[in-house]
Amino acid sequence: MENLFKNTTRTLLALLLGLGLLACSEPETEQKSLTPVAFHDSDECHVCGMIITDFPGPKGQAVGKGEVKKFCSAAEMLGWWLQPENRIGDARLYVHDMGRSDWAAPDDSHLIDATQAFYVVDLAGSGLTGAMGAVLAPFADEQAARQLAAIHGARVLAFAEIDQAVLQQAAAMQHGQAHH
Repeated sequence: MENLFKNTTRTLLALLLGLGLLACSEPETEQKSLTPVAFHDSDECHVCGMIITDFPGPKGQAVGKGEVKKFCSAAEMLGWWLQPENRIGDARLYVHDMGRSDWAAPDDSHLIDATQAFYVVDLAGSGLTGAMGAVLAPFADEQAARQLAAIHGARVLAFAEIDQAVLQQAAAMQHGQAHH
């Protein structure tokens, strides 16, 4: 009887210890944040590899679970996003709100949802400067976007209206290569 009691006690202790260890080793279901992050002086553009902060104008970033892709311009991010292979997962897109940021050094505390922004697209080559390619100026406020567009003879487009053709035309105008 005493052996039966000892064996039962040992078995129960081993079972409890095993359950305790199993509970401790369960993977945590940590929810990764999909909020924007700051740009740093050493950050390289995901597309071109250039140092992001070397360029004026609004930057962009795609924030997914476990990774952030940063871009030297809003246009570069949108060009990347428009590629079908990049539209997977639950990434959130962010751009600087140029209604509240300085063009030379955009403020990372003013990153906004890129899908809700209004974009000033310089299709006239009026001189908005930024990184290589097209220059787009994102705004949270449509009226602020329209004011900048009026100054530069530019257009205001919503996120859904921007496609590769718009980016190519804006890039050509930026570099004086437009074909009429």
